Amino acid sequence: MTLASAKLKIQTLRDQIRDHDYNYYVLDQPKVSDHDYDNLFAELTKLETENPKLITPDSPTQRIASIAASAFEKIAHRNPMLSLSNSYSPEDILAFKDRALKFLDRDEDFEFYCEPKFDGLAMELIYENGLLTGALTRGDGTVGENVLSNVRTIRSIPLKLQGPKPPLLIEIRGEILMLKKDFKKLNESQQEAGELPFANPRNAAAGTIRQLDPKITAKRPLKFFAYSLGAFNGITFDSQHQLTKKFAEWGFSVVSQIDKRLAHVVKNSDQAVEYYHLIEKLRPKLAFDIDGIVVKIDNFELQDRLGFVARNPRWATAAKFAPEQGTTLVREIAIQVGRTGALTPVAIMEPVRVGGVSITHATLHNQEEITRKDVRVGDTVVIQRAGDVIPEVVRVVLEKRPKNSEPFEIPPKCPVCGQPATQLKDEVILRCTNLVCPAVLKESLKHFVARRAMNIEKLGDRLIEIFVENGLIKSFSDIYRLTEKEILALDRQGEKSAENLLMAIEKSKATTLARFIFGLGIRFVGEQTAKSIASHFENIETLEAATHDELLLVEDIGPKVAESITRAFENPKLKKEIAALQKLGVEISNKKSAAMSSSAFKGKKFVITGTLPRGRNEVKELIERNGGLVLSAVSKKADFVLAGEEAGSKLDKAQELGVAVLDWDQFQKML
Repeated sequence: MTLASAKLKIQTLRDQIRDHDYNYYVLDQPKVSDHDYDNLFAELTKLETENPKLITPDSPTQRIASIAASAFEKIAHRNPMLSLSNSYSPEDILAFKDRALKFLDRDEDFEFYCEPKFDGLAMELIYENGLLTGALTRGDGTVGENVLSNVRTIRSIPLKLQGPKPPLLIEIRGEILMLKKDFKKLNESQQEAGELPFANPRNAAAGTIRQLDPKITAKRPLKFFAYSLGAFNGITFDSQHQLTKKFAEWGFSVVSQIDKRLAHVVKNSDQAVEYYHLIEKLRPKLAFDIDGIVVKIDNFELQDRLGFVARNPRWATAAKFAPEQGTTLVREIAIQVGRTGALTPVAIMEPVRVGGVSITHATLHNQEEITRKDVRVGDTVVIQRAGDVIPEVVRVVLEKRPKNSEPFEIPPKCPVCGQPATQLKDEVILRCTNLVCPAVLKESLKHFVARRAMNIEKLGDRLIEIFVENGLIKSFSDIYRLTEKEILALDRQGEKSAENLLMAIEKSKATTLARFIFGLGIRFVGEQTAKSIASHFENIETLEAATHDELLLVEDIGPKVAESITRAFENPKLKKEIAALQKLGVEISNKKSAAMSSSAFKGKKFVITGTLPRGRNEVKELIERNGGLVLSAVSKKADFVLAGEEAGSKLDKAQELGVAVLDWDQFQKML
């Protein structure tokens, strides 16, 4: 075959394969069998192998990168990927319309483009001269990560825009998600392979896109639905519905292809409310997860005139649905014992799927909550995932209650050690106050070795339970007395794992005062309070000797926390334990960063909300290392709110109180 004929044949095969990919992955209407498709692909691969100079980046054979990435490059969006204001009330659609009318000084209602609000991973695809050249996650809205090598493996995403005369530049935004049926198959394969299943399709999609090896991503069934624009050059649009039609012409999946009822133009806001109720009814039957609807003013000229307020467009809003619910049976109410001795009742139920997740446990919090809801063993209960995340019992189905049912009372004794439980003043929960209770000891040790405390990497929860059950660890200091012989005497512990564990324990001996205080697990002393204490006191000895009044001088510490700290250090066992740890080689340093005296953050109070390019704990440490303080809630005391992707109620509160809001880029500039 001549080079010219090979080139022509290769182009023909590519066009055929792209067409079949579009029919199969976008329209879900395959035109050929898998066998015939595989033959076409094999023929193209063979021809390209024989003629490597004819291989182009947009060829179907080039979807999967040959090598894994070491990290994802961070790239700024040309236009920010902003979030939508949202509510759980369809009536707020009418309020949204009224705000837009007032801003434009207009009386006539709008035509709206309505579509489902996908519960997936937002993505921006960058096409230059029709070729896919970039794929950015939302990130903080200003800067995202380029996950192009993984996105190229998604066959519902064209590597080259279909049709003639593609624009010079166009950024197509949409959602990457996993269909419910594909999610089920993936979890079954995960379990068969002895790996942990994913919690829900959104987590599965997000985890898949952030795989460093594109070959893993390619094995997982992801879909992309296009719905909006970023930057563009060389093309114009008049409306959202015209844009959506163009997406389909370029080869993208759009939700209206599945069912025209799912996305279309409505004539006014009343019809938008009707659309909300329609999609709410259709929601359980959809092939993918959604959590609400999006309503956009269809006309782009009106969108341009309306513009943006803060981080939200004035021309679009989201109305979310109430969390999904399920009904199941309470088989047992078990009592769990926490690190501070708190006895927490937990409903153990027949498995029920809610929001795509199988639920078997739901906390009942305390006796007061059990009594208020009157939850009993044997009850049929309605379960929902609060915020579509945390399982909770909504109510009891009383008409299904067994006749011999009896109210549940938390036993007055600890279920683990049998010691009497105590209800402290001004508290609604019972506590086991036995300091040597195995349950309290296990949870205390898990807290002590955690990453944000002593950071003993190789000492996980299961190992701690084994050590406690075998009597090898009865206190914090016993961790540093462990020997290789003792570890090797346990089941499934080899020389290498014992060596690694002892090295991790040795490494943890060099710690900071803040980490050490946090690791002690004193009630009401969280990570931030521990850091405030460490910045106030010179060393652990001065903290041990501090009076109640001296503790009140520390920022973030009130009477309740001060009392808890003084009570903890009045216990001779704790003082003895700290001395033993130091004698065993634990070095508690309290070196202040030199940057703290000259930082722009010095004395400034921050609140963090949303998803940021770095982990929240890392950002907290960054702020504190440079003299700032991180608060847990927005109030007038805060100087700044650092808002990342999908910032929620804290951002709204900041705007209400007039607290300055920073995005990641502004924060970086300050730093």
